[in-house]
Amino acid sequence: MAHTVLLVDDDPLVLETVADMLADQGCEVVTATDGTEALAKLKAQPWIDVLITDITMPGLGGYELAEAAKRVKPDLPVTLLSGRETDRRGFPLIRKPFRENELTRIMSRTAGLC
Repeated sequence: MAHTVLLVDDDPLVLETVADMLADQGCEVVTATDGTEALAKLKAQPWIDVLITDITMPGLGGYELAEAAKRVKPDLPVTLLSGRETDRRGFPLIRKPFRENELTRIMSRTAGLC
């Protein structure tokens, strides 16, 4: 059974590239361009079972989104993405830029492969 991953990034190129990587792994991918949109999708689509989010976004940032998402779905695996931030705040962190094999490794460790 494939995971449904909610992928959040305000950079359209990153969003498309990472969505393609996840799809290549067999994941179903739902995308959002900011934290507010992502939280609404998470609440409206209860079958979402993994969250991968950029940290630095306008409005509701990745840290705040991760915390809010955990309140909605306490068992939700969350992975953070960032090109600058180093504070994981207890979540797995993938540093941008990254290769597909790193994403696969993190997915395998945190949520299981799609």
